[in-house]
Amino acid sequence: MAKQSMVEREKKRLYLVTKYSAQRRNLKQKIKNASNFEAKYLLFCKLIKLPRNSSYIRLHNRCKLTGRPRGYYRDFGLCRMKLRELFHQGLLPGVTKASW
Repeated sequence: MAKQSMVEREKKRLYLVTKYSAQRRNLKQKIKNASNFEAKYLLFCKLIKLPRNSSYIRLHNRCKLTGRPRGYYRDFGLCRMKLRELFHQGLLPGVTKASW
C-alpha cells in the first residue's frame, strides 16, 4: 500500500487540474495568438500565478486498489501485482495466462 498522504495529494492535484483546465487552456491560446512580446509576457505572468499543481503534467497514474505509482497498467487502472492476483483468481474476464 502507498502512503495515504500521497494518494490524497494526487486526488488534490486531480481536483486542481479539473478546476483550472479551462482557464489554463484560454491563457495558453491567448499566448499563442499574441502579436507582440509584451502581451505574451503579461499573459505568461498570469499563467505562472495559477497553482503549480493545476498543470496536468504533474498528475501521476496510481493503482485504484493500492495507490502504487509504479507498474501501472492503463487498460485496467491497476498495478502489475494486483493485476496478476486478479488474473489468477479469474476476476478479469477475457484475460488468459500466456503460454508458448
